[in-house]
Amino acid sequence: MEEQKKKKILCVGLVCLDIINVVDKYPEEDTDSRCLSQRWQRGGNASNSCTVLSLLGAPCAFMGSLSAGPVAEFIVDDFSRCAVDISAVVWQVEGQTPCACCVVCPSSGSRTVVLSDMNLPDATANDFSKVDLCQLKWIHLEARNAEEQMKMIQQVELYNSTLSQEQRITVSVEIEKTREALYQLFAHGDVVFVSKDVARHFGFQSAQTALKGLYSRVKQGEVGIDRTIGLGWSL
Repeated sequence: MEEQKKKKILCVGLVCLDIINVVDKYPEEDTDSRCLSQRWQRGGNASNSCTVLSLLGAPCAFMGSLSAGPVAEFIVDDFSRCAVDISAVVWQVEGQTPCACCVVCPSSGSRTVVLSDMNLPDATANDFSKVDLCQLKWIHLEARNAEEQMKMIQQVELYNSTLSQEQRITVSVEIEKTREALYQLFAHGDVVFVSKDVARHFGFQSAQTALKGLYSRVKQGEVGIDRTIGLGWSL
């Protein structure tokens, strides 16, 4: 049991630079205005999950793509500050590390994001095969390149088949985007996280109706959480 506690949670997905501008009101098009504050922040769903896990005291690691340069240096330094293991990061020779410009307006509660995605390739199943699974207790996949991520899950399933139930790696998937190719991951997570956008894409207007409607897509006994609404429930 103690050995299992020391194992890490691996988050697979996106890391990017967020440039966050806080404003008192959303700016009109083709005008100049001042922001209340601006900051650089490491972003990306899987990256942010690592930050939260680290703050909660859980040993964690990140797997995703970076491209060498000043932005990547900032990101690496911040991962280090948060004690996140990045030994599984894939350093790409093509593309650039993504950057998101965010306009946040506290008075209205709005958050507007413009993402600069410079065709940086995602981590592949071949990259994943180099990860030492015996060091992990949980793998969280931010749904992106689903075909490759399906192959990653298959590797975990094969590894788990050699272990007792309590030693097996738990697999969770986060399905945030309304892209058809991502929905195949529903049936392959022990835990599934679903966004409000995806729930509404399937015609559900509440977390409760989404749970009932998506039940047939997930494994029996899973837990679903709509992170946008912030409601957790058990199936």
